[in-house]
Amino acid sequence: MTWNHPQPSRRTVLGGAAVAALAAATAGAGTAHAASSAAPAAWPTEFPLPDGFLPEGITIGRRPYAYMGSRANGAVYRTDLRTGEGRVIHAGAPGTVAVGLKLDEDGLLYISGGGGGSARVVDSRTGELVATYQLTDSTGHFINDVILLGDRAWFTDSRDAVLYGVPRGRKGVVRRLPLTGDWVQTPNVNNANGIVGTPDGRGLIVVSSSPGRLYHVDLAGGHATEIALVGAADVVNGDGLLRIGRTLYVVQNRLNLISVFDLDTKAPSATLRRTVTDPRFDVPTTAARWGDRLYLVNARFTSPQTPDTTFTGVAVPL
Repeated sequence: MTWNHPQPSRRTVLGGAAVAALAAATAGAGTAHAASSAAPAAWPTEFPLPDGFLPEGITIGRRPYAYMGSRANGAVYRTDLRTGEGRVIHAGAPGTVAVGLKLDEDGLLYISGGGGGSARVVDSRTGELVATYQLTDSTGHFINDVILLGDRAWFTDSRDAVLYGVPRGRKGVVRRLPLTGDWVQTPNVNNANGIVGTPDGRGLIVVSSSPGRLYHVDLAGGHATEIALVGAADVVNGDGLLRIGRTLYVVQNRLNLISVFDLDTKAPSATLRRTVTDPRFDVPTTAARWGDRLYLVNARFTSPQTPDTTFTGVAVPL
């Protein structure tokens, strides 16, 4: 395992120092600061993305802007949720992708690099590439999603039973955390996908897309305990995860469905409370929260993935 990262920006240094104080508040939820603001009814509930953008990840921070990554070239697009208008803030580069992404308190975007086996850090204000980490080999792996918890950004690898913890500051090295215990790695399909922190902030919840299981992962040693599902047989095609308090939202992409679960504090079980669907869903992959809405991107995996393919983001009530 090797990584290459230039001198971090000042925000990286400041962010690393402040992370410990913020860990209890965020606890892997990803959008905690959006909770206190409601989205006015006049705000659009659907917005366009550039043709051929191939979106998959979405994240929202303190302000009403959604950031989305491109599987086409690793670009990042920012949409103003108040107007639905947006622009590319990071151009990406040929041969790179941006899959899952999360926005840090200091304005840094942590981005999963997909099949290239890498992770990147981009300044959301300037679009500058701050750091690149080569987490694993560039073939045979798929760095899929990311969550911010404590002093690290944790990345999943859908083709290997390993999580990677990237330090959120100048100091520290990437931590490789093999998944053990109940974890089942199915060959030749996507396994570990979406990831969030547990309600107590001491562990991680990871969804395995095939065959559709949720796991609680102990950060001390990587031991994975399967979460017992009540009211649902599985979460097959589970993609992005979003946790708000003890409520877990599981985006099941090709089913055009969000399953909403109630969690116990340490997540030994998850009880299905309801499901959400919408006629505008076209293989949604991940979700982020602003106020009383969930915002999702339509990856349209079942449609032609060409430079002329149209893509949208949509919002549904919580």
